Amino acid sequence: MSKQILLILKACEFAADKHRNQRRKDHARTPYINHPLAVARVLADEGGVKDAEILAAAILHDTLEDTQTTLEELRKAFGRRVASLVAEVTDDKTLPKQVRKQRQIDHGPSKSQGAALIKVADKICNLRDLRRSPPKHWTAERRDKYIKWASAVVRALPIPRHRIRRVFESEYASSELPDLSGVNSKTMTSRTNKHRGGTINE
Repeated sequence: MSKQILLILKACEFAADKHRNQRRKDHARTPYINHPLAVARVLADEGGVKDAEILAAAILHDTLEDTQTTLEELRKAFGRRVASLVAEVTDDKTLPKQVRKQRQIDHGPSKSQGAALIKVADKICNLRDLRRSPPKHWTAERRDKYIKWASAVVRALPIPRHRIRRVFESEYASSELPDLSGVNSKTMTSRTNKHRGGTINE
């Protein structure tokens, strides 16, 4: 078995252990690990990414931010490049949420290609989750704001011609909300309630 496959399998095992007690907030309470695995799958399948270190970092991309994993732990287990990629896509949770969101846009142009690819795939998966199973209590307005913010983040990244960007643009077009100015608010609430559940990391 190749070293590249072993690296990816090791990342799967590590992430599954770190996220073992975390669940998505959809109605099925699906395991959190489903999300990073989906991000890696999108990169490899739809983005054509073959770099095993980028795929491993995609699987690990939420471990620093959402678990007790340390950067040194990642370095020892996966090497400096993988750890650096994960660090690049990790928000500083000591900062207010709106500051973190703006920093994702402001710091986008300086991201490495590997980190940019992971961030785009992450946003693709989030838009798909948002369309299929929106988080509880998210209004149509909040969903629309997230979609537009995700697009701003992706536009700031230095990979305008990569195929993964086209995948995002397709998801963005499918996720945009229609003009609801003439729709009765009670009707919209009813439609939204039918699809509640899920979780999106902003």
